[in-house]
Amino acid sequence: MENYYHELVGVMITWTTYGTWLPGDQRGWRSKIQGNQLPDPELHLQCAEKMKFAPVSLSIADRATVHAACRNHCSHRGWELHAVNARTKHVHVVVSGYEKPQIIRDQLKANCTNALRQQITPLNVERTWTRGGDCQYLFTEEDLEHAVRYVLEAQDGS
Repeated sequence: MENYYHELVGVMITWTTYGTWLPGDQRGWRSKIQGNQLPDPELHLQCAEKMKFAPVSLSIADRATVHAACRNHCSHRGWELHAVNARTKHVHVVVSGYEKPQIIRDQLKANCTNALRQQITPLNVERTWTRGGDCQYLFTEEDLEHAVRYVLEAQDGS
């Protein structure tokens, strides 16, 4: 299985801030096992009622901190960061590195959390991110180029 990851050209990783894209969401959502799912208002309500903390939105300063944390950690680890785009409620990165994508994701999230807690105006919340995140494997240069364009050009203003 380890060789499988070495065949990747890169990975597009997306993770969301806590409480901002719950299962059942009206925009649709992704199940780890079943993939893309349709909206389910009842499920969304159940998940919202189980939340222990307030939803988290990233400010402009927070977003800049996330960008810098991703750049710094990728440089430190020797990973190639092709694109990063932190939005108010989610983060996208496109990266190449010889690690399992889930390890890259988890390390980036942890480093972003640390940076957010140490910035001039710290983001001190109980949970910054939702668990896990989506890892889209990129097997060709065309896949990589498409992911970079999506991350840098196809995001709305939030």
